[in-house]
Amino acid sequence: MDTEDGSVKYVLTGDGAGTIFEIDENSGDIHATRRLDREEKALYTLSAKAVNKTSGQDLERASEFIIKIHDINDNEPKFSKDTYVASVSEMSNVGAFVMRVTATDADDEAYGNSAKLVYSILQGQPYFSVEPETGVIRTALPNMIRENREHYQVVIQAKDMAGQMGGLSGTTTVNITLLDVNNSPPRFPHSTYHLSTPESAGIGSSVGRIKAYDADVGQNAEMWYSILDGDGQEVFNIITDSTSQEGVITVKKQLDYESKRLYSLRVQVTNTHIDRRFEQLGPFSDTATVRITVTDVDEPPVFIRAMYIFEVDEDTPAGSSVGTVSARDPDTVNHLIKYTIDRHTDLERLFNIDSNNGTISTLQALDREASKWHNISVLATELSTALQTRVPVFIKVRDVNDNAPEFAMYYETFVCENVKAGQLIQTISAVDTDEPLVGHKFVFSLSTINPNFTIFDNEDNTARILTRRGGFNRREMSSYLLPVVISDNDYPIQSSTSTLTVRVCACDSRGNVQTCNTEALLLSAGLSTGALVAILLCILILLMIVVLFAALRRQKKKEPLIISKEDVRDNVVSYNDEGGGEEDTQAFDIGTLRNPEVIDTNKLRRDIMPEMLFPFRRTSPIKDNTDVRDFINGRLQENDSDPTAPPYDSLATYAYEGNGSLAESLSSLESAATEGDQEFEYLSHWGPQFKKLADMYIGQESQRET
Repeated sequence: MDTEDGSVKYVLTGDGAGTIFEIDENSGDIHATRRLDREEKALYTLSAKAVNKTSGQDLERASEFIIKIHDINDNEPKFSKDTYVASVSEMSNVGAFVMRVTATDADDEAYGNSAKLVYSILQGQPYFSVEPETGVIRTALPNMIRENREHYQVVIQAKDMAGQMGGLSGTTTVNITLLDVNNSPPRFPHSTYHLSTPESAGIGSSVGRIKAYDADVGQNAEMWYSILDGDGQEVFNIITDSTSQEGVITVKKQLDYESKRLYSLRVQVTNTHIDRRFEQLGPFSDTATVRITVTDVDEPPVFIRAMYIFEVDEDTPAGSSVGTVSARDPDTVNHLIKYTIDRHTDLERLFNIDSNNGTISTLQALDREASKWHNISVLATELSTALQTRVPVFIKVRDVNDNAPEFAMYYETFVCENVKAGQLIQTISAVDTDEPLVGHKFVFSLSTINPNFTIFDNEDNTARILTRRGGFNRREMSSYLLPVVISDNDYPIQSSTSTLTVRVCACDSRGNVQTCNTEALLLSAGLSTGALVAILLCILILLMIVVLFAALRRQKKKEPLIISKEDVRDNVVSYNDEGGGEEDTQAFDIGTLRNPEVIDTNKLRRDIMPEMLFPFRRTSPIKDNTDVRDFINGRLQENDSDPTAPPYDSLATYAYEGNGSLAESLSSLESAATEGDQEFEYLSHWGPQFKKLADMYIGQESQRET
């Protein structure tokens, strides 16, 4: 329908119309306005139609078409990272997997070879290789050793167009580290080591350190030291310092320069973790010789024994020998030694020691019962060097039979009045602070023949007290003293006399004690229990009456000094006047009743601001109040002559009420005869509170005038 007369106009719509693509409205040719990128958008869907330029009507329906962008190789391959980090174990075989790198190409894989990639290695040969199609990196040399070289940098290239000429490429860097394996045995840098230590070195102290070196790292370099043999194997020990991987030689047994001055050890070092794959590279151990020289030091004296135990009898006279301690100078040159006792261990100064020969003696008699053992410390001091050593001395005090036996406890013994002869009343035992070797054996007896009681020795360190007769009576004798002699069987024999107190008590038929007091016996002989209770009750009631009477006397009120009902201090006068509300505090002044001479005519209300005063005034009462003056004088004379009047001044106020007062009568009976005698205009000036009242009174006045 286009006759090319210029009447047809072509219109383009759709993706990119007017921006990326434009159409010649006369010829219908479509042009691209800028460079197209397939990777940005590969297809564009457009619609075109022809319209009449004059009428604007469509000459035919719109036609839809697709513009497809053909790919060209304009994108180079790109790796996901610029730098990769990988690792592989040393001593790996050829072809061991290291890692895989991957590159991508934005070009169309389905169109030509623009996106077909080939991988190659640019740097890192001959140690590593890369598979061209997969990008897998592998080792290219066998048995690479980390100790020789640990880090490698490999550059991998990815090229499109299947690697052909003209293809685009991209590169990445791979940093490869060789991981350590235990392929290096430990080695001592020296075959012989020389160390020295003083003979005074304590057990467990360090003599010196030796160290072997292992080219491996981490746990592959961990080592363990041990002593294989040598004459110092029993004197020294070696331990491994896990932090520094050193062998620390320590003292195992006390050294003595005078006995042996040189020791030799053969020390071995071994890897802790051995990799069985590399045992052929071993052995993974090494040995070295350590020579240790002991140096001389000036040592303190040494006692012959580590401790001394002596025994001495108690009560031994002062100055008696207990025992002798001895010390020697271990040095090659013997020095004089002085012996002393550490007085902090002998505060009571019970012992002394000979400073030259070490003989310990007593300064005073010892008592085993006070202390069985005495622990003291003896010091041996070199006079030339002041070096000293102490040794503990334990002195046991042997027992001597110097204490008599006595009762084991305090006995409370009683005998019933109705007891029979031969009846057991008490079993006694004894104790002795001495300790004989064969044990205690006590003999019990009475100092004299007693007509009332007897004793029977049980021969087991106890005895029984029996009655000789019956019929004891508390009235005749309330208690008996029974002396008992107790003897031991040790040498020399010791004995003592202990007194047993036997009380006479009243018992029931079964022998149970009821009472042993003689006071109760006297009371029971005079009065019965009921009489005693009655007497106590009467005394209690009498005391209660006395207390009640005293309380009533204290609570009785005293007669007041002023009885008069006219006393103004006891009278309160209340005036219930109606005022103007809460704010009306001066509507009525009671002071005018008390003082007729004072008339406050200008007093104003506090609740409002009146513009005028009240329209009328009240007249004052007569000034000469004779009756009031006479009344007051009479009362004054009465109070002056009253002996019971209080010593202080009393103020009484008297005033008029009714016609005699300034306020006149408060009664409404004497009010004005008619309301017309007053004017109520002033109510309208009192404010809104009185508006209702003003309207009511002013309105009534207007009606009356009418």
